[in-house]
Amino acid sequence: MWMTDGDHPTEVTPERVQRYLDLTARARAKATPIPEEGTAAWLDLQRLMRMADDYASDAAHFLKTGDLVRAFGAINYAHAWIDAGVRLRLLDGHDDDVLFTLP
Repeated sequence: MWMTDGDHPTEVTPERVQRYLDLTARARAKATPIPEEGTAAWLDLQRLMRMADDYASDAAHFLKTGDLVRAFGAINYAHAWIDAGVRLRLLDGHDDDVLFTLP
């Protein structure tokens, strides 16, 4: 369970996980690589995005199997990897301060 107070959600639901899966997919699609292909920074970016993709895949798997807590955790990790790429200036977030924490 994801516990908060006030009018905020107090549990992880399939709909909440799906919303975060969709949000992360939008972030993944919007963020574009900055480094030149073949450079060391490009290779770092490839490793970073592989982690994001792997965690997103894990989240979808956990959602399918009904493990909502792990699904929610995994999709948040996936989005964090993408967000880190924007913060490190390996990805261009195109000034989208909804999908990314901009530098």
